[in-house]
Amino acid sequence: MLVYVLYSNLEDLWSRSDCDNCITKGFQSLTSDMLYFLATLNQTLTCFEKYQQGNHTELCKNCKASYKDLNELYGRMEKNSTMCIDIEDSMNMTRRLWSKNFNCSVPREETVPVIAVSSFMLFLPIIFYLSNWTDFHGWRRPRSRIDNW
Repeated sequence: MLVYVLYSNLEDLWSRSDCDNCITKGFQSLTSDMLYFLATLNQTLTCFEKYQQGNHTELCKNCKASYKDLNELYGRMEKNSTMCIDIEDSMNMTRRLWSKNFNCSVPREETVPVIAVSSFMLFLPIIFYLSNWTDFHGWRRPRSRIDNW
């Protein structure tokens, strides 16, 4: 009974971690996706090590391309469901290094339209109430005889 419970728990852990996405069917080697991710991760971490001494702005500038490539690869793997828990853990660690330890950031492209639309929506009620206030307080054009009909 104990062996069965242990086996069931390990099998459940294996399936929830999506380990089949990182190891070949015969458990002989890593999948090509996993090997490519590890190579890209190694390139990024090597860049981090090279520039981590001293000013981190140099690291942010010089490692931005490799970090962006790794991030895009991770996004594609996430979209295609070809990653396992090891890839997620490695990416979490790398993102923590990038943002918390080195204080680097990658600006998002969608922030400008969001700010523009939000600003417009914020000022829309102000414009509405100002136009009604001016209309109410007699700042309107005089009516002609045609308007009175």
